[in-house]
Amino acid sequence: MNCLQNFPRFNALPFEFFKSHETKCSSFVHMLPVMKASDLDFHRNVVIKAVSGSQSSNEISKSEEEQISDVYSNTMTEAMGASLTYRHELGMNYNFIRPDLIVGSCLQTPADVDKLRNIGVRTIFCLQQDPDLQYFGVDINAIQKYAEKYIDIEHIRAEIRDFDAFDLRTRLPAVVSKLYKAVNRNAGVAYIHCTAGMGRAPAVALAYMYWIQGYRLNDAHRLLLGKRSCFPKLDAIKSATADILTGLKTKPVTFKWHDQSCTLVEIAGLDIGWGQKIPLKFDAEQNAWILQRELPEGRYEYKYVADGEWTCNKYELMTAPNNDGHVNNYVEVIADDPNSESAQMRKRLTGDVPDLTTNERIRIRQFLEEFSDHE
Repeated sequence: MNCLQNFPRFNALPFEFFKSHETKCSSFVHMLPVMKASDLDFHRNVVIKAVSGSQSSNEISKSEEEQISDVYSNTMTEAMGASLTYRHELGMNYNFIRPDLIVGSCLQTPADVDKLRNIGVRTIFCLQQDPDLQYFGVDINAIQKYAEKYIDIEHIRAEIRDFDAFDLRTRLPAVVSKLYKAVNRNAGVAYIHCTAGMGRAPAVALAYMYWIQGYRLNDAHRLLLGKRSCFPKLDAIKSATADILTGLKTKPVTFKWHDQSCTLVEIAGLDIGWGQKIPLKFDAEQNAWILQRELPEGRYEYKYVADGEWTCNKYELMTAPNNDGHVNNYVEVIADDPNSESAQMRKRLTGDVPDLTTNERIRIRQFLEEFSDHE
């Protein structure tokens, strides 16, 4: 029988965790096992080769871009559990969520800076990592240098890993702090973007509206969805809110896979994203593959990879199938004393109605104001 154990011990981590947790990786795909991290570049290369031949250079370019967008859209749908489409070849797209807040897709050329200046944007807030930009061939240096020519607009990068809810959770305090300070410095309209403007960017906008602008999270979410088709990870925002107010506590969790015939067993998901894997070690005494991992409180999805085959452990908790029928294992990491004040606060803030009190809003704002700009 394969099993998972939670041990009754918590370690409190200082808020420096938010500053030091800089998780980088070689690819931006951190998703369900249907497509692994290396697959996206492989598919991109296949697409480019497939359209070579008798077409003109313009036709080839357009066909390449369309098929590369198709791969990205399929990846996004798989990873986020929602049917989402991004057409990079159609250029930058965006929506005003509020008169002072825009959520959109990535800038593609320096000329996009002028487009944003013309609608009052004073802060361009980019959440992409370098691999995201490279995938679509965006020259971020050219865009930044062009923006530097003007004194009425500032281009800022605050990277979050794509398709990774845990990285979003742990990066949100640093990212929203940077956004908050930039808006205070520049005034005007803020343009928040990731690649497609459907995951990271709307999540950061929601956290900013929730933590700084005084919205209830559910109200901000309804407003956002009424303006733009997107799928921000609400659980990541809720957990990040609780992390700020209660501290980020971790608990050791043990994962087990019983199968002597395997030569390599790994786990993907958890707190590392779907594009990375952690190897388990075989324990002869227990006749099982073992992984012990310190995880902060929260809910985590994961899958075992046994000799290269992605699979669930039927003896552990499993999610309901998503829109594409995919199922993962999951674990809930909870406090030892569910009746403690911090546990009750976390339960409320990660529940269906995570409204903040006036005092909690003051504490969050103070925390963001004091957060170091040097990540």
